[in-house]
Amino acid sequence: MDLKNLFSKISFDSKDKEQPSKKDAPSHWIKCPECASLMFFKEVENQNNICPKCNFHMRIGAKRRIEILSDTDSFVEYDEDIKPIDPLKFVDKKSYKKRVDEATKKTGRSSAVVSGECTINNVPAQIVVFDFAFMGGSLGSVEGEKIVRAVNRAMEKRQGLIIVSASGGARMQESTFSLMQMAKTSAALKKMDQAKLPFISVLTDPTMGGVSASFAFLGDIIMAEPGALVGFAGQRVIKQTIGADLPEGFQRAEFLLEKGSIDMVVSRNDMKQTLADLLSMFYKSTNVS
Repeated sequence: MDLKNLFSKISFDSKDKEQPSKKDAPSHWIKCPECASLMFFKEVENQNNICPKCNFHMRIGAKRRIEILSDTDSFVEYDEDIKPIDPLKFVDKKSYKKRVDEATKKTGRSSAVVSGECTINNVPAQIVVFDFAFMGGSLGSVEGEKIVRAVNRAMEKRQGLIIVSASGGARMQESTFSLMQMAKTSAALKKMDQAKLPFISVLTDPTMGGVSASFAFLGDIIMAEPGALVGFAGQRVIKQTIGADLPEGFQRAEFLLEKGSIDMVVSRNDMKQTLADLLSMFYKSTNVS
């Protein structure tokens, strides 16, 4: 084959290959939502998705959260096959079934909650983690059931429970079925309290609505990540309701700590050790092994 034909073939083959679109092309740079610094993605990943310039805690998924908090290969997932149903045949811009299908395809799981058992610096615990990527981490019947089952496992095994919240609130597509999960989870946690077992609530950005109005604020210890948005209603709704200006950052973790609504604000890099220390302290004080 002469050079002319060779170059012609190379040119032809390169056109035949499907070129990735700009949207699908891998991005190696991340822009911080807070300080707008442009950083290499590996630099951010190595910091557990915390901006090395301004300490802004970026949102992360449930899988990454579990990797950060649990010991390597210690996490065992439970109840992963429970799926939501559509009891009301709810339709707004899309049907509820379609929204669930889209969220499942996006996240690879069938609910906004991942629950299971792990060790944290060799301390055993039950853990429930919300994934905001699944319908805004909304609380529905499946999510409530997974939390109650985690509580039951904790009581059966005499272990502590950790719930990491990241949610917009109760799931509107399930209406009253969703709202009842607030009472259901709260009642289960009351039994855990009577059994003298520790429940640590971790609030991440955002923790809003029915989640903040129920189990998220029932922890023996309530901690939050720096800058996490925590509250019931949004600022605009509150301002319109009370007809007054609101303090700067009044729904952020630091403001809540200052006013005594939560116990501590803990960096993501320190969260694992803090949880292990608190669980160990509770276990020793209550003779739980």
